[in-house]
Amino acid sequence: MNKINYVLGIDIGGSHITAAVLDMQQRNILKNSYTRDRVNSHGTTEQIIKTWCNTIKAAYKKVNIEIGRLGIAMPGPFDYENGISYIAGNDKYAAFYGLNVKEMLASELQMSSDDILMSNDASCFLAGEVFAGEAGNYTNLIGITLGTGLGSAVCTDGKITDANLWCAPFLDGIAEDYLSTRWFLKRYYELSGINILNVRELALLHDESPTVRKIFTEFSQNLALFLKDFQQNNAAEAIVIGGNIANASSRFIPGVLKYLQSQDINCLIHISKLNEDAALVGAAGCWAVQAKESVGKI
Repeated sequence: MNKINYVLGIDIGGSHITAAVLDMQQRNILKNSYTRDRVNSHGTTEQIIKTWCNTIKAAYKKVNIEIGRLGIAMPGPFDYENGISYIAGNDKYAAFYGLNVKEMLASELQMSSDDILMSNDASCFLAGEVFAGEAGNYTNLIGITLGTGLGSAVCTDGKITDANLWCAPFLDGIAEDYLSTRWFLKRYYELSGINILNVRELALLHDESPTVRKIFTEFSQNLALFLKDFQQNNAAEAIVIGGNIANASSRFIPGVLKYLQSQDINCLIHISKLNEDAALVGAAGCWAVQAKESVGKI
């Protein structure tokens, strides 16, 4: 295989690394390359880099392609262009603070750092949907991921940026307080006195539990208020929603659409089909965007 036509997309999470080779012409993942490993994000830089590199090598080896370009979706704060981590205060990847992660990876893999492209993980979600998912036909759109945290990104005239709205003032706190897994778990405990593991368990109780239906109705109202301002501030043609909570979208999207329509906002909402793969697809797809920008400068 010609390695130039393939890019390894990598999604770095708090406890896992996921990698897969993307066919840049067909815009799909080579499924046999899919590799996911646990990462001790509290470990030393040497331990973490070693784990990442073992995963990268394994993904390429599965499809018999030499190591080539890497596209990496990385949480922030991070200097993505230069590859320097500024992550601090959340007890994950603290060992990398102030260090050039890109150069460390390049050295371990014996490759040029010019062949490593690092991008914000929330931006990569939307980039993946634009490159190979639900959003390829739009010029201006917004994307959010609903899960452990709240991710948000904006696409304007094809340029994708991190909206960084997780900490935006919202109701009596910040947006992430009301639009994440912890809100569901906290609210269910407040109303029932019972602890539950995740939103998936909650969704399974929807039809039989008035309490659960009440919670999803409240979440729908919170999300609708958030999306109203987000959409209007960016004149978005469409909204793409991903993350684990999106798997229960049938429980809350009808209410969101009803509210938006009552505000004369007729904006299409797409639920991600790439979902967990969106970020790594987007990380690889960023190479295509960079190639277009390079051509435009000539």
